[in-house]
Amino acid sequence: MKTKKQTKIIHEGEYMAEIEVNITYNDNFWSPYLSLEDAEKLDNVRLALRENDINTAAKFGRIYHLTPLIPR
Repeated sequence: MKTKKQTKIIHEGEYMAEIEVNITYNDNFWSPYLSLEDAEKLDNVRLALRENDINTAAKFGRIYHLTPLIPR
């Protein structure tokens, strides 16, 4: 079993988050996969961004505010 750190990007509304997770590789059918804790971390960040709770989302990684260059 081999584990590798990877940055996942979550985009919700006008926010984006970079969250570091561990990806596990092995020789079974489900490889590669996230741990339950990392999957819950991504879900918590996604929910916090959806509810504009930036402080909670920032506990897990870097948060960015996205601004359109050309408004529609």
